[in-house]
Amino acid sequence: MIDIFRSEWTKIRSVRSTVWTLAVTAVLMTGLSALINAAAENAATGPVPADQAIAMSLAGTMLASLSMATLGVLAISSEYRTGGIRTSLIAVPRRMRLLTAKIVVFVAISLVVCAVASAAAVGVGLAISRPPSIEMGEVMRSTLGAALYLTACGLLGLGLGTLVRHTPGAIMSAIALILVLPTVAGQLPGGWGRTVAEYFTTNAGSLIVSGQDNGSLGPWSGFAVYLVWVAVVVIAGAVLMQRRDA
Repeated sequence: MIDIFRSEWTKIRSVRSTVWTLAVTAVLMTGLSALINAAAENAATGPVPADQAIAMSLAGTMLASLSMATLGVLAISSEYRTGGIRTSLIAVPRRMRLLTAKIVVFVAISLVVCAVASAAAVGVGLAISRPPSIEMGEVMRSTLGAALYLTACGLLGLGLGTLVRHTPGAIMSAIALILVLPTVAGQLPGGWGRTVAEYFTTNAGSLIVSGQDNGSLGPWSGFAVYLVWVAVVVIAGAVLMQRRDA
């Protein structure tokens, strides 16, 4: 299994799209943090509260989630596009081992990069807004929450790439599940509509970044619900990968 991990690590780091996508994620996080905090600090008539400064620092998470989902899609769909998946399956005939190695390597890379990007975004934002007091516990929770959320979005993209096997289609599906449909769900009428909206993909998952609850779910329970959504997509992709021809 170690050799499979090493092979997947070599594949994912040798593709230029990986480096560019991770760089875009970091730039989105830190760049938007600097812009929003600078604008808020200039417009404020008094000190900016720490919780508001942290929230503004992580405002880039929404866009960064799309870049991470794109990276997740490319981690496997690029092999289907080039035909490299056939070579991979010849080297590793047990398909679930191959998919597991892809998931483990992707999650490891994503967690490290997203944690660094989130910490940099919060650091830059707090340096600009200069709140009068800072609770380090809240800073750590928000940074860890953003890293976990972005990694989950990337894993959702990987699951969709396995399921769809077509890069544009999988990316559009990721955009729909992460950005479009959660907004649409918020417009559903009545109590059942509110419940659906609160439990729908990123509406639940993003609570771990904000640290707020939505009436039904808290930050960690909301993230757990999002992981269930991700698991369903990944498992569906794994089942089809096992049954379909390469």
